[in-house]
Amino acid sequence: MENNMDFPQHFRCPISMELMKDPVTISTGVTYERKNIEKWFDTYKKKTCPATMQVIESFDITPNHTLKRLIISWCDSRTDRNPSSVSSNSDKHEELGAILSTIETAPFKVAYLRKLRSVIDMGDDEVKEDFKRSGGVEVLVRIIVQMSVENSDFLSFRACEEAFRVLHQVPFSEEDEIIPQLLTKPDCMKSMAIMLQRGSEEARFCVISTFQKLGRADYQWNYLVQDQGVDFFKSLLEILSDENCTKASPCALQVLVQVLEASKKSRLKAIEAGAVCTLIELLPDSNRSKCEKIMHLIKLMCECAEGRLSFTEHGMGIAAVSKKIMNVSNCATKIGVKILWLISSFHPKERVLEEMMVYGAVNKLVALLQIGGGGQSTTREKVVKIMKLHGRAWWRYPCLPADLKNYLGLLGITDTS
Repeated sequence: MENNMDFPQHFRCPISMELMKDPVTISTGVTYERKNIEKWFDTYKKKTCPATMQVIESFDITPNHTLKRLIISWCDSRTDRNPSSVSSNSDKHEELGAILSTIETAPFKVAYLRKLRSVIDMGDDEVKEDFKRSGGVEVLVRIIVQMSVENSDFLSFRACEEAFRVLHQVPFSEEDEIIPQLLTKPDCMKSMAIMLQRGSEEARFCVISTFQKLGRADYQWNYLVQDQGVDFFKSLLEILSDENCTKASPCALQVLVQVLEASKKSRLKAIEAGAVCTLIELLPDSNRSKCEKIMHLIKLMCECAEGRLSFTEHGMGIAAVSKKIMNVSNCATKIGVKILWLISSFHPKERVLEEMMVYGAVNKLVALLQIGGGGQSTTREKVVKIMKLHGRAWWRYPCLPADLKNYLGLLGITDTS
């Protein structure tokens, strides 16, 4: 069967845009592929003609034998041609134009979008640029925005998912000023947020990937955080925690980094969404790259009083961070010490200090002093400050090792009780 769209227009099913194998005609006189029109009537329970949107009273379908013979004859006449020949860029341009000119009025947009995705996927960089020049992104955004309208149906939702799959294949950067402007319109952002919550795994990955591209194009996250707030972060955290989202999870983590680095307001929303607890629970099993990003996010949130409170209220926060110090990388160690410094400086509760002793944080800090803070002078300075602040509190613990007690003595820290 032909992969291109160079077959006659009247050989195509108006629903799928594919060459028909079993054409049938309905009461309005329009011919469709049998399986497609039966699905329209029986599965989707529609009572209209897909092409004309006329209300149908009779749902009888009649085989169109004449058209079927013409299609078979046409296909036979092309058997001598090379079926593997690749369309030139001019053919691709015509194909793109044909799809883009009809896709928005088509009753089954999903089929057109899949065809569009196939054309872009098989094309080179020039085809992708041609798609952008032809207004393809504008068409996709209009389809995406339709899903944000109240009472949008299942077909609109599926079309939105497929539009994001197409958009995922289209590269854009800071030089493409129009594309970020289109994608960051309120209605489009609303659709993206809905898709994060309700879309398929692949669709959510494509949306997250779009957010990443916007971040690289220097997108300002303030509107999104203000408009979607806690729900946006809950969606990201859900993807991050879902073991099945193997492609989307790393992207969600990177988007969280971009958003939380942007403003304190975004950190407060993330904290409210439960980000501190979620990240603490993900930390123990994380690899080096993921660990460093998670600890960086925890540190950003611990710079807020609300984040520090959430961290200390989680029973395994100090234990999880302490275990990563000196066991992952210099970067993770530096961040870990910063987290402990923030917690012990602003929340020096007895329980917090006890957990630092019990879970080995104090031993790790002293080890860093002995080896010069892992080569990080600012890290060593923070360790010394922590010891001077709380050394006397730790001195009274019977489990305090002798070498640790001696080292505290060198710092002038002794039990004065």
